[in-house]
Amino acid sequence: MRIFRASSALSFAGLLLAFAPYGFAQSSRPQKPLQPDAQLLLRLANEARAAVGAGPLEWDAALAEAAQKHCLRMAAAGNISHRYTGEPDLTERAGAAGAHFSLVEENVASAWDAATIHDAWMSSPGHRANLLNPEVNRVGIALVAGRNTIYAVADYSRAVAVLTQAQIEAAVARNLQANGMTILNNPTGARAACALDRGLPRSLSGPQPRFVFRWQQADLAHLPQELVNTLASGEYKQASVGSCAPQGGNGSFTTYRVAVLLYGAPSTNEIKSFY
Repeated sequence: MRIFRASSALSFAGLLLAFAPYGFAQSSRPQKPLQPDAQLLLRLANEARAAVGAGPLEWDAALAEAAQKHCLRMAAAGNISHRYTGEPDLTERAGAAGAHFSLVEENVASAWDAATIHDAWMSSPGHRANLLNPEVNRVGIALVAGRNTIYAVADYSRAVAVLTQAQIEAAVARNLQANGMTILNNPTGARAACALDRGLPRSLSGPQPRFVFRWQQADLAHLPQELVNTLASGEYKQASVGSCAPQGGNGSFTTYRVAVLLYGAPSTNEIKSFY
């Protein structure tokens, strides 16, 4: 039996855990997907998660597609790995398949049947941590028969919603309103400011904001603490919100970039900027 585990998120690098390989003879049997066994692994995973108080995993078709492609590659190679020569890494594979996530993990294995694979993952601290991780909520699983064994891939993720520009701005606006801000209706200036690294666009007309705050992250449920602290000062009463395409090297991770322009009566006329 062979099992590997990998984990990746915005805040940390990939992890790899390997176990001693078990040899299997070459087989001429054609490789084929084993979808009922994938569903069995999903059920066993959710039973194990329920036993420790973790939420259930929902099936993710995009993750399943990424897992299937990698599983077929493992079966063709005859050994298990998270990445083969010329193959994209886990985050790129999942992103290319259409998954949206802020955290992604992977368990791979080869064994005689799906139940044995589940037991092996649960008996390994690293694999068990991936499977039971309360931070993930989606999974795609693939199994392929070949070489007198079954190859398995399980890709777990914390899903990120796919939102339009207006939906992103509305989510941030609700949080600003909860902090006492009145939201200005026209997002044009904030959207233009969002695309900049610092300062304000020259095209910005009308009253000038006194504070500019830019950030990007996957979680829109909460405002950055630095912005919350600024709002708590009481200097600012109105805000304009704009979203734009994210910047930087986050690869396939799904993030949102936002700019907030604050208006009010600050103690200085100088425009403040925070990124």
